[in-house]
Amino acid sequence: MRALLSVSDKSGIVEFARGLEKLGWEIISTGGTYKALSTAGINVIEIDEVTKFPECFEGRVKTLNPYVHGGILHKRGDKAHVEQAKELGVEGIDLVCVNLYPFKETIERTDDFDEIIENIDIGGPTMVRSAAKNFNDVLIVTDVNDYEEVLGALENGRDSLEFRRGLMIKAFEHTAAYDSMIANYMNGRFNNGFGAYQFITGKKVFQTRYGENPHQDGALYEFGSFFSENFRQIKGEASFNNLTDVNGALKIAASFGDEPAVCIVKHGNPCGFAIKSTLTESYVEALKCDPVSAFGGVVAVNGIVTKEMAEKMNEIFLEVIIAADFEEDAVAVFEKKKRIKLFSQGNAKLLMSHDSHDFKHIDGGFVYQNSDCICDNEVHNAQKKSKRSASEQEMKDLEIAWKVAGLTKSNCVVYVKDSAMVAVGMGMTSRVDAAQCALKKAKEMGLDVSGAAMASEAFFPFRDSIDAAAEAGVKAIIEPGGSIRDDEVIEAANEHGISLYFTTVRHFLH
Repeated sequence: MRALLSVSDKSGIVEFARGLEKLGWEIISTGGTYKALSTAGINVIEIDEVTKFPECFEGRVKTLNPYVHGGILHKRGDKAHVEQAKELGVEGIDLVCVNLYPFKETIERTDDFDEIIENIDIGGPTMVRSAAKNFNDVLIVTDVNDYEEVLGALENGRDSLEFRRGLMIKAFEHTAAYDSMIANYMNGRFNNGFGAYQFITGKKVFQTRYGENPHQDGALYEFGSFFSENFRQIKGEASFNNLTDVNGALKIAASFGDEPAVCIVKHGNPCGFAIKSTLTESYVEALKCDPVSAFGGVVAVNGIVTKEMAEKMNEIFLEVIIAADFEEDAVAVFEKKKRIKLFSQGNAKLLMSHDSHDFKHIDGGFVYQNSDCICDNEVHNAQKKSKRSASEQEMKDLEIAWKVAGLTKSNCVVYVKDSAMVAVGMGMTSRVDAAQCALKKAKEMGLDVSGAAMASEAFFPFRDSIDAAAEAGVKAIIEPGGSIRDDEVIEAANEHGISLYFTTVRHFLH
């Protein structure tokens, strides 16, 4: 039995080769892998002894050879194949272990196109696909984490067709993801990221119990390793809906940098937000906005949950808490609550992956775009359109309201007072309805909106929303501007003595 080993990532390859050698396998290798194995004292055959042709063109051609691919691809159970292999002097290669040139690491490290081109693997993917196609007869190993399992299967006679099929699927996933990355990079470099094809690939992190509903299957996939490195399930199992709600809450809470922000979300929409001097105070104030909706909700904490905060949160039923981290005593507080789920990023503050692009499924396909970014300077650089200027606290409230509005389903209007959200209307077909719905909810909750700052993620088309805000006691408003009736809106703000700022940036979220 012969194995061909040719890897870019040489982690564990010496031990793997040594294990194969102990089982009586003959080892063939290439370039750097050959050097690593021979240096370690493993009896290894250099590839050109098999190909009967030297590596050439600076290593661009070394395994693209019929003695290699014939050895991999010929069917052992086909008499004609076996006879032809014998006639041509082709010996079987029964295991192929390959991982590919580090294209991802190269494009992260340099913009030198010549170097990037040289890190596009050709021979590697070709060998992987050949071995995967002939998985009935050939084991294909592309994951360093599989070395031990493969050795165990060979040693114990467990290299069944089902086992080989699993390796085959992983191999085709490996080359598909690799080629997709290259195509996306080239389109990003030369076609502004929007080529004739768009490839969206992700690695499975875990299966959820089900999808949005029990009759649907679901799973979490990640770009790169964001979730693998920044998502710990401390208590409970994350469901599909938990993850989408966590995403909404985390984006809002994490968008305030190092500040002790707490966001409460229900069915993807914020029902509470605050930034106070401590995280516990922030949670208490955030809860006041809509404690009814917060019941069974998801809370994102931009910091570390203490025992004191945990005890306060434990007073009502919360389904999920996602925090930068939890103190050990805080986790113990939730121990008796069976249904609560605790997730941590294992950091001091919440992190976001800052994906460069965004997409949404529509029937028959998907729409794809650059990710929206609500930048910190949008409020600081906003244009003052009114006679009155906002106070320092009002500017802080405007910033909070603006970010929350931009990260909430349109149409959305947000009211913030003393760094805490006091009302929100979201997902409405009319901006007037969003503003009025928020005020109605605040009244039902007994919350005083007078003196609040208000944000709308898109322009107010008429002055009626400004008039309604003035009646409620709003003192500062921020919006993108851009309506043909902006002058009427500005006039209304001045009539009511309201500070009005235009960001010139719209943040629809559909």
